[in-house]
Amino acid sequence: MPRGELRIYLGAAPGVGKTYAMLEEAHRRADRGTDVVIGLVETHGRKHTAAMLGDLEQLPRRTIEYRGAEFAEMDLDAILARRPQVAIIDELAHTNVPGTRNAKRWQDVQELLDAGIDVLSTVNVQHLESVNDVVAQITGTTQRETVPDEIVRAAEQVELVDMTPEALRRRMAHGNIYRPDKIDAALGNYFRVGNLTALRELALLWLADKVDEQLGRYRSQEGIAETWEARERVVVALTGGPEGETLIRRAARVAARSKGADLLAVHVARSDGLAGADPAQLARQRVLVESLGGTYHQVLGTDVPAALLDFARGVNATQLVLGASRRGRFAQLFSRGVGVTTTALSGAIDVHLVTHTEAGRGRAAAVPAAALSRRRRLFGFALALVGMPLLTLLLTVLPDLTLASDIMLFLAGVVAVALVGGLWPALVAALGGTLLINWFFTPPFHTLTIAEPENLLALGVFVGVALAVSWIVDLAARRTREAARAAADAQTLAAVAGGVLRGGRPLIALLDQLRETFGLRSVSVLELVEEAAGRPARAREEGSWCVVASVGDQPATTPDSGETTVPVDERITVVLCGRRLEAADRRLVEAFAAQAAVALRQERLAEEAATARPLAEADRMRTALLAAVSHDLRTPLASAKAAVTSLRSPDVEFDEEDRAELLATAEESLDRLARLVANLLDMSRLQAGVLGLTPVTIGLEDAVPRALDELEPQAAGVATDIPADLPAVSADPGLLERVLVNIIANALRYSPPGQPPTVTASAHAGQVELRVIDTGPGIPEDKWEHVFLPFQRLGDRDNQTGVGLGLALSRGLAEAMGGSLTPETTPGGGLTMVLRLPAVSHNLVEGPQE
Repeated sequence: MPRGELRIYLGAAPGVGKTYAMLEEAHRRADRGTDVVIGLVETHGRKHTAAMLGDLEQLPRRTIEYRGAEFAEMDLDAILARRPQVAIIDELAHTNVPGTRNAKRWQDVQELLDAGIDVLSTVNVQHLESVNDVVAQITGTTQRETVPDEIVRAAEQVELVDMTPEALRRRMAHGNIYRPDKIDAALGNYFRVGNLTALRELALLWLADKVDEQLGRYRSQEGIAETWEARERVVVALTGGPEGETLIRRAARVAARSKGADLLAVHVARSDGLAGADPAQLARQRVLVESLGGTYHQVLGTDVPAALLDFARGVNATQLVLGASRRGRFAQLFSRGVGVTTTALSGAIDVHLVTHTEAGRGRAAAVPAAALSRRRRLFGFALALVGMPLLTLLLTVLPDLTLASDIMLFLAGVVAVALVGGLWPALVAALGGTLLINWFFTPPFHTLTIAEPENLLALGVFVGVALAVSWIVDLAARRTREAARAAADAQTLAAVAGGVLRGGRPLIALLDQLRETFGLRSVSVLELVEEAAGRPARAREEGSWCVVASVGDQPATTPDSGETTVPVDERITVVLCGRRLEAADRRLVEAFAAQAAVALRQERLAEEAATARPLAEADRMRTALLAAVSHDLRTPLASAKAAVTSLRSPDVEFDEEDRAELLATAEESLDRLARLVANLLDMSRLQAGVLGLTPVTIGLEDAVPRALDELEPQAAGVATDIPADLPAVSADPGLLERVLVNIIANALRYSPPGQPPTVTASAHAGQVELRVIDTGPGIPEDKWEHVFLPFQRLGDRDNQTGVGLGLALSRGLAEAMGGSLTPETTPGGGLTMVLRLPAVSHNLVEGPQE
């Protein structure tokens, strides 16, 4: 029986229309004569979705009793018994009530597919297992109902049902998603514009990855090797040479010209596993690639152009960046080089050959290390000097042999010397053997003259074979030693990576691993002081270097006080003490040093960020104080002065009622001024570090009424919605009241007549959020930050009325209490000011379900 097909409608959030689109497809199939049955559809009270059910056949749900309550679940057995062609099953990630056959609804769907029934289902991106933690970070809500990604990826079709965040919020405001009593809380929590935008991007990226996977599978099945430019991918080839950084930056600029382009760096290592490139250079270049948003890859291959193109075609690359050849002109006469060969074979892939300062200078030829130990080489020379004469003596006393037999025996002797001592002893043996054969065994004897041409040819072949065998033996020994060295280096680098990851301080962990690996007494990272930078003569003076990090006993304080010095750049040097390292170890130490420099920069960036944070806080506080002094002190002073001046005026006679009103005005203004000055003084002391806040546990149900009482009678019509189970907040009561008075007064000023603002509160992600919502003219999003600047009252031409401490100071007060104050657009028009404060207790809330 063929397996059924699964079609999934994927959405970024509840309410985008997944169920509606699924039911539309169900009607289309039913109209074509397909047997369609609704196994389960959740309308959530949405009238448009309920209307789409129409005349489609619906199977009754199964009632299950659990812990004294009854729950209605999908009847899987009824669907299997009915055996429709297509089953409509909503909410794939749903968790079934205990007592059903399967724990998850997607497991029910798997049974239906195994039975040959096609299934249409829905799922939100928030329920995909791979992005569950990301969604929790974005929304502050942990989704306990998830579905494995492989279930959704295995679907024959995944259709994205998309909607912009603004359109979805309008649907919410019009009551098309949730009941009216849940709209404000939803808009202020899960359905914020930022949340919806991030969830939408997650859904698009997840689906793009699935589409890319399907495209790769199709190209593989169809044997398509040429590049399809569905997505820009720029590959930069690295050799481990000094030109790598130039190539990486050029490739990054090429990728930046195309929105969403991928940057990939690849290094082709020798397939025999032997070292070729400089590991220190590759380490630095890898860090640079990753800092530019790219990825680093390493492939094996003996044919570099073929390996590069195989990798580029495998990732469906559209552009390949190569460096101009570093080989000299003479070498280019015999081989076209990697760049030219790759360009000729690239096909549809665009190849960029980038020039650089190293082009044409030739490769620095490294002096090869001896393949064999010094002891074996000496023994080989001794064998050559003693063995060849002994062999000659032996052949002179043996019965007469032909010249060919003599040559073969001497050749065996040369091979024996090569196996023992390597190339140079074998060369000595070959040359000595040639002279001995010519003198003793080639007519005319006891002269270096060769009479017969055949004898000359035989001696020439002997010399050639002896040299070839010697070279091959030496090369095999060298390769064996290099392979062992490469394996040891790989193990060391793996240990370095593990040590750095496990270490609390990456730099110290790296230096400690370096000291342990090479058995050193100490390792130091030195930095040239500012005064000596750029002055080589000064760099050798005492006190020109400072130790920024060290491990071990008696660390070096200058580059000259250590046995091995590895410069990282113009100012940073790594110094090793304890023993002098071999030249072969230096390449690995350079890789350590490069990583140490990166770790040092990361630690310093973290320190600078920590240092800048209190300075930024102090600057924000200073700005808030200046705003209050310049803006808020003027209002109560002006009112009190006007009242007192009027009372003292001899030109006007006031009755008792007028005098009482003027005195009340003066008293109220002076009280406001006293409170404002007290708050400013407290905040000044706080900024100076001599006064701390006194946060207490306070409920908004107590703080909001006090703020409204202070704003009476203007605040008489303000509606409040503060849940009884709302967590308390940690805040300074006096400062909190000033913030509330200010933002509520601001909302009252701009609210239309007869439409007073609304104050709501909710808990979200460990914070309590209080929203002051008005339906006034609102503020364009690009002007939101302007209202928090001194003297800014957008659209307010009355420059005499005060606004409490001012929005600038209100934001500073909120941040001083560990919270924030931000504006949002009210759905339907207007401005919503959101005050966030840390909650004393926070209960984890399930996210909305579709």
